[in-house]
Amino acid sequence: MRVIAGEKGGRRLVAPAGLRTRPTSDRVREAAFSMLESALANKGGLAGAVVWDLFAGSGALGIEALSRGAAYVTFVDQAHGAVSAVKENLAKLGYGPERSSVVCAEALRWVHGLDEGPGGGAVPARGADVVLADPPYAWRSWPALLRALYPFGALVMMETDSEPALPEGWFVHRSRRHGGTLVTLTTCDASQSRPGQAGPGQPGPGRSGGP
Repeated sequence: MRVIAGEKGGRRLVAPAGLRTRPTSDRVREAAFSMLESALANKGGLAGAVVWDLFAGSGALGIEALSRGAAYVTFVDQAHGAVSAVKENLAKLGYGPERSSVVCAEALRWVHGLDEGPGGGAVPARGADVVLADPPYAWRSWPALLRALYPFGALVMMETDSEPALPEGWFVHRSRRHGGTLVTLTTCDASQSRPGQAGPGQPGPGRSGGP
């Protein structure tokens, strides 16, 4: 597993020990970030973006965002092994506290502000411009997570094995299948959805500076 592109392109990453983590393959990650940066092209791509990497695992998604110019990434995972792997990868690549933070917490509870994790890690008041979410395929709490993310107006990149259920106010911006993985970009800004891909409900308010 390696960083695909950007300032750390080609650098190797460690994965958490054990069998419960499902790292995104390099091929899928490359395709997913190509789609994400295309969606953000009118905002300069990921340059300067504030990113949350939920269900971080090895941190490969958030580290890819940092390598491609994200200003700051918060990594969230409830598994201690994953948190250790993220910290090891960040240290190896030279990304310190000025560019990143790592929180050991359950992602949905953290977004709700209910779980700050050991030593703190509260949801930043600024929120996020981009949210990367790659939970286990069996996880089915997408409507609850997206409702919690609604006030931030972020562009959310989801990795699933089937089409995720979107709550009212969320719309599909783009989606593409890569083998057994479906990558979906979703937004609460209806103007960013594509014809025939809108989810149910009305557009969300968005947040100034977000996608």
